[in-house]
Amino acid sequence: MASTITLALALTACGSGDSGSGDGASGDAAKTGDIRVWLVGTDTPADAREYLKTTFEKENPGSTLTIEEQSWTGLVDKLTTSLASSDSPDVVEVGNTQAAAFTSAGFFTDLTDKYEALGGDDLLPGFVEAGTYDEKFYAAPYYSGARAVFYSQQIVGDGFVAPETLDDYVAQGKALTTDTRSGIYWPGQDWYNGLPYIWENGGFIAEKKGDKWEAGFSSEGGIKGLEQIQDVMLTASKAPKDGQETDQQIPFCEGNIGFLSAPTWVQWSIKAEETAEAPGCATTYGSDLHAFALPGKEAGTAAQVMAGGSNIAIATKSQNQELALSALEIMLSDGYQEIMATNGLIPAKVSQAKFLPDDEITQAGAAAAAAAKLTPASPKWADVEAKRYLQDAFVQLAQGGDVQAIATKLDEQIESTLNS
Repeated sequence: MASTITLALALTACGSGDSGSGDGASGDAAKTGDIRVWLVGTDTPADAREYLKTTFEKENPGSTLTIEEQSWTGLVDKLTTSLASSDSPDVVEVGNTQAAAFTSAGFFTDLTDKYEALGGDDLLPGFVEAGTYDEKFYAAPYYSGARAVFYSQQIVGDGFVAPETLDDYVAQGKALTTDTRSGIYWPGQDWYNGLPYIWENGGFIAEKKGDKWEAGFSSEGGIKGLEQIQDVMLTASKAPKDGQETDQQIPFCEGNIGFLSAPTWVQWSIKAEETAEAPGCATTYGSDLHAFALPGKEAGTAAQVMAGGSNIAIATKSQNQELALSALEIMLSDGYQEIMATNGLIPAKVSQAKFLPDDEITQAGAAAAAAAKLTPASPKWADVEAKRYLQDAFVQLAQGGDVQAIATKLDEQIESTLNS
């Protein structure tokens, strides 16, 4: 298993990122102070958060660390405003596809001379590249992950055999669909799950042609992918046509999902005990949770899925540069990254992959990660995400809109943004 994960780690880091400039870590920061760490969503496990706070406050007597959880929705706009203000957070998590927008704009402290101390060549190379701009290192890897397809034996039935190709997957999803159940659960705004269909059908998101970006949703392969996506949305999904990919454990736990393509850490929401605050289904499906890697167009291959994950950085405007660096060092320490790995997140440090669980779900995630790709390596890609062009286009697909018209408009919007 360790060799499989190590390969996946190397191949997951397949993208590149442009980044920006910022001041070096200050040597005259206050020796004590209160720092704020922005973590996004619930992906960082509770025991990692506790380890960070406890270790930081022990190593920095008289100082405090407060974790402030942010939402992925609207994150780019909120970070843009907050990182430019006098009340900037000190350490921030940012999606790996968003990192280039902030490094290239000078929002992050230059960590080039801290690269070796933070992990050096043990750090995920693709995420290092995503956090690097103009040959300077600004945003360190935090964790990586990939999507796997979750299912319950109680839903798919005895004798279930995982599909060998993407077309088989779609056919099986349709067969599992009922009046109340999604064979393949696909809320309209979820564009992340759409990218494998584009890539596997020979399409592309956007590619650099000379000094200009060319979008590819309206290419021959892009259209084929979008048509297959729309087919799934209209015939195999009962999810809201304008819904978001949040709290997917709820319909799953209600038995209303056959296949759920989601980041591997969603397993913890499904396996959670049933409470008003965290509706899971540990007693119903938690012990009967299985997963496989989304298959590709060719039998025996894993689909090219989007490489998910985050980078972590120090804000240029942080008034506590030394303390922020101390927090960052803890987050990239072996102890902290071991916690991330044991919770099923591919750690920022390749050496800590040995602590990943040796189970079916982790193996499915590793197989998916080995074929994963990143979004276009443009500092302006985060602007594309922030303007919600993809969400809007996918909602139109889910509502039965004209594929060619949707693709053409989406390409125009992407090219206008990336080339502006």
